[in-house]
Amino acid sequence: MSDLLDIRTPEFEAAIATLPPAPALAGDETNWDAVRGLYRQSDALVNLENGYWGAMTEPVKSVFHYWTDRVNHETTMLVRRHWSAIHDGLRERAAAAMGCGVDEIELTRNATEALLALISGYNRLAPGDTVLYSDLDYPCGKDAMEWLRERRGVTPVQITIPEPGASQDEFHRRVIDTYAAALRAHPRTRLVLLSHVCFATGLVMPVADIAAMAKNAGADVIADAAHSWGMLDFDVPSLDAPFVALNLHKWIGAPLGCGAMYIRRGHVDAIDPYLGDRTWPAGDIRARVHTGSPNFAAWLTLPAALELHRRIGAHAKEARLRALRDAWVEPARALPGVQILTPDGPAMTAGISAFRLHGQSPKATCDALRERFGVFTVTRPGPDAGEVVRVTPALFTHVSDVEKLVEALTVLAREAG
Repeated sequence: MSDLLDIRTPEFEAAIATLPPAPALAGDETNWDAVRGLYRQSDALVNLENGYWGAMTEPVKSVFHYWTDRVNHETTMLVRRHWSAIHDGLRERAAAAMGCGVDEIELTRNATEALLALISGYNRLAPGDTVLYSDLDYPCGKDAMEWLRERRGVTPVQITIPEPGASQDEFHRRVIDTYAAALRAHPRTRLVLLSHVCFATGLVMPVADIAAMAKNAGADVIADAAHSWGMLDFDVPSLDAPFVALNLHKWIGAPLGCGAMYIRRGHVDAIDPYLGDRTWPAGDIRARVHTGSPNFAAWLTLPAALELHRRIGAHAKEARLRALRDAWVEPARALPGVQILTPDGPAMTAGISAFRLHGQSPKATCDALRERFGVFTVTRPGPDAGEVVRVTPALFTHVSDVEKLVEALTVLAREAG
């Protein structure tokens, strides 16, 4: 089925030809203009809320339109005859991009579907065991960890991640110490939920370090990589977590409805077949989530999205998004009353960051940014200390866009002071 998976539209081929031959440097505006030219975006507001999902480029969108037309034209004549082979090929492409084996991944409709299948299916728990999560984890993941009290008879424990200052090294130590203390206080911990890039604040958690501690304490880790793969340059196995939930419609740039679940080879038996699934053999990862009919056109567009992601370069994307983050965080940190919720330094930051403005609710801040300054952001719940304003640039974001945010915050901080 490689002939189907390699279908490219003329628009896609033309766009690929316009990209620089080598990944662009973070500050090379000429090369990033070429990348920005692949997108068609509204100019109604400065959009700094690109964390919900990622916009497709126009060339990837043209492939999606091709498959939407073809799936609706051929309907089941295409899917019934070829879907098994197509599905296998899609998993192979995704596994190669993630740096893992095809037997270690299954496609899902989003990271949430994968995350809930992993948490609900984890069967290495006994009554009286502890499951651990933090205030910075995704709300539905926290809910599922709490639900394990009913499902498995365990004790869920939420820990609070300290809010950072500017020093990355000191904060890294504080985060590690927080998990180490929790594992000591709860020696029957058997499962830990970890967010790689925290959805609310953008904090990059040291997943591999914490996973190693958890393993030594007799616990497994489920990593929520919904925001990280495509924003950061890493192979999924390097997280050293046996279970990972991922999105492909955020930072990979695939159509909405594309996610994945990773289970490290040798660990699939720790996850129950999904609601007794018998479609696949008991030892097959595909038995661990039952999606039903996906958006076939969206999944068939995955190879094009992965190819464009590879051509732009994961390392280049990470550097560019972090540079856009730094362009507003560094001056905003110096403003009176502005609290930045990620430390400085590359190890614990990515493209997303968040802030609070002293004396003003995050909702009021978001409203003012949008209505008075034309800058679109969003509030996010989660941290025990209170909700935040999340700022999420994209590859199509101009440096001037984040400079407008700084100009607006300068005015708001002066008014609040």
